Amino acid sequence: MSKNTPTSENTTATTTVDPFADRESKNYDNPVPSREFIISFLTDANIPMNRNDLFEALGLAGEEQYEGLRRRLRAMERDGQLIFTRRQCYALPEKMELIKGYVIGHKDGHGWVRPDGSVGKDNDIVLPHHQMKTIMHGDYVLVQPTDNSKRGRREGRLVRVLEERKTPLVGRFFLEYGHSYVVADDSRISHDIQIPTEHKGGARMGNVVVIEITDRGGRSRNMMGKVTEVLGENMAPGMETQIAIRTHQIPQEWPEAVDKQIENLGEHVPEEAKEGRVDLRKLPLVTIDGEDARDFDDAVYCEAKKGGGWRLWVAIADVSYYVRPDTALDKEAINRGNSVYFPSQVVPMLPEVLSNGLCSLNPQVDRLCMVCEMTISDKGKLSGYKHYEAVMNSHARLTYNKVGAILDGNEELRERYEPEVPHLEELHKMYKVLKKTRDERGAIEFETVETKFIFNADRKIDRIEPVIRNDAHKIIEECMILANIASASYVEKAKEPALYRVHETPGEERLMGFKSFLSELGLTLEGGLSPSPVDYAQLMQQINEREDRELIQTMLLRSMKQAVYNADNAGHFGLALKRYAHFTSPIRRYPDLLLHRAIKYLIAKEGGRNSERWTPTGGYHYTFDDMDFYGEQCSMTERRADDATREVNDWLKCEYMQDHVGEVMDGVIANVTGFGFFVRLTELHIDGLVHISALANDYYQFDAVGQRLVGESSGNIYRLGDSVKVKVSAVNLETRQIDFDLEDTDRQPRGKGKTAKKRAAEAMKKAKSKKRSVVKSNKPGVSAKPMVEPTKRPDGSSEGPAKKKKPANKTGAAKARAKKKRAASRKPKADKS
Repeated sequence: MSKNTPTSENTTATTTVDPFADRESKNYDNPVPSREFIISFLTDANIPMNRNDLFEALGLAGEEQYEGLRRRLRAMERDGQLIFTRRQCYALPEKMELIKGYVIGHKDGHGWVRPDGSVGKDNDIVLPHHQMKTIMHGDYVLVQPTDNSKRGRREGRLVRVLEERKTPLVGRFFLEYGHSYVVADDSRISHDIQIPTEHKGGARMGNVVVIEITDRGGRSRNMMGKVTEVLGENMAPGMETQIAIRTHQIPQEWPEAVDKQIENLGEHVPEEAKEGRVDLRKLPLVTIDGEDARDFDDAVYCEAKKGGGWRLWVAIADVSYYVRPDTALDKEAINRGNSVYFPSQVVPMLPEVLSNGLCSLNPQVDRLCMVCEMTISDKGKLSGYKHYEAVMNSHARLTYNKVGAILDGNEELRERYEPEVPHLEELHKMYKVLKKTRDERGAIEFETVETKFIFNADRKIDRIEPVIRNDAHKIIEECMILANIASASYVEKAKEPALYRVHETPGEERLMGFKSFLSELGLTLEGGLSPSPVDYAQLMQQINEREDRELIQTMLLRSMKQAVYNADNAGHFGLALKRYAHFTSPIRRYPDLLLHRAIKYLIAKEGGRNSERWTPTGGYHYTFDDMDFYGEQCSMTERRADDATREVNDWLKCEYMQDHVGEVMDGVIANVTGFGFFVRLTELHIDGLVHISALANDYYQFDAVGQRLVGESSGNIYRLGDSVKVKVSAVNLETRQIDFDLEDTDRQPRGKGKTAKKRAAEAMKKAKSKKRSVVKSNKPGVSAKPMVEPTKRPDGSSEGPAKKKKPANKTGAAKARAKKKRAASRKPKADKS
């Protein structure tokens, strides 16, 4: 019998020598076939095999190899590479039609599994409530689709949990009839977690706590947990931020090794650190930042060239001198990835002694910096650049508001900053030329409205204000873009491993959806299936004077892919650039720090001063494999920060709106779904839902292409961009949900029902979409079936049509909902002071 020939009668596969045998021999005293080889063997065999058959077929012998094979097969089963069948055989998941994916929970107790590699929800597998009994949102599982279906989607059966969610569970602690339990803050986790008395951790009724799951429960018992941290009272100021920090696992405590590393850092730059650097202390560099900024990454100076054009200096804090590779400080910076800016708190990437001290380009003090010195032609083209290490002394700490006022002719400020005024005016001249070049290039410029919260002395929101962008913001933005372009060009030309900021072209599916939406508004996006940035820029010009331009921009943004960090340069579509990298914010972004190290290494290499992987001032040469890891890590931490800050912002908006229940406000329809539409308040820029049940009695058809609801009988049309008047009817802090009632009941219909119906049908046929779903309001016993992806609530859960009431004798999911309702009713009202 050949060593590599299966012996089972039904096995027709032939195998070859394990290509990973040498690796296994190095790692184990009694090696067994590698995972890769076992998978390949079973693929060729094309049948499930039990352990004994595999042992013999693989040519193994002896107790030690039998035990080694047993351990390997169990490990592969645990990791989802193999399935152990009811017939005691091992099989490949794909042969058993099993699917791996992450669980997405729903507040009503059921859930979905999104298969690996699936972006949309078309392929999601529905998990009924009883299948969710021992799993929760965020678990990585293996499921088997069944024949049942729910609203056109396949149902599934849980086979195995491959990896339990790693994020901690934050929720509110309750005591009822002598039993303690925690209701999760994330509504996608519908389980009530029982807390034994010995694991209460000092928590009191209503406290917000962090818990650890100790027992996943079963069919007849609930999940169990223990309190690991008590955060405090639910409505305490800043609690929403603390919840987000724990939920998203954002590091905020400094490890002891970091504290030890920075304990000897002083307030001033050591003299020896200034040696060998270009001295720019007499160059009138200035920082221009927001009013409340505390860390200053960048400083700028510009002067006109005699032959036309400008010379621009962009000086960036030299963080890499203080944060060296493979130190405790560096490891923690990698772990954090970036600073996280919450409305009332910052979680910095670096300790304050660096971020606000030694690294920050504070005025009138010496600071180490990395400089990108550039020449710009009178046509706004980057004609030359060079990088070097320097020492600088900021001549002034300016703000966007001050610079804007100076450029507008404010005499008091012009007199106070008289030495800087000529340089600021030169920067402004250069910006106008750069802006023209940027427009010609086709960079997509979004003029969306940002808001900021103004807090009172009690850390409650006093008001919400729009953030006004003036030319000072845009001057700095253009200077930073130029420095980022030059830095990306430098490392790319030298073929030095680095992270690029990559923004790929839009995907075809989203692009076609966006073009169909535009056609309903009488607009077009040129370029067919491959529109260029110039095509998008021309569209932006078309909508510049339209009242619904902000909403069109929102839809455009949704059609775009997310920018990421990648070791392979693929260009930046939104900026219409062939290469782009982040160089200008190393205090708050780790990719910028990596780029500084690479540039320092190149400077030393080109100067013949270094042949090692590192330089004396903190430069370092990474491999492309290193960059692959850092690209994934930094993209993840960026998304983590975005998700956390968005949740906090949404919670604060809900808290603010609690004091405005019953008020009538103007708004614009910002999103239309099968179960209603979301309205964005004109002055506050806060979104809330007008549920379909709040509309006048009628059957409504949802037109996904036209983004509108059409009344069957009345002909009423509610579509994206319509101006409406709404009353704030309810606010739920638990679900981060704001509900509106439509006030404008005398609104004139925008078309007849049949005409609208026909027009919608033609649009749908043209777009080759699915059939429209019919939804109605105020008609008992009929559930709405949205045919497009439901709009996400601020907490990430999907909002669907109104549910029918359950019988009084609640069990299962209904019981869990009742507990949550009781929990919400105990919560104190927001302070109106």
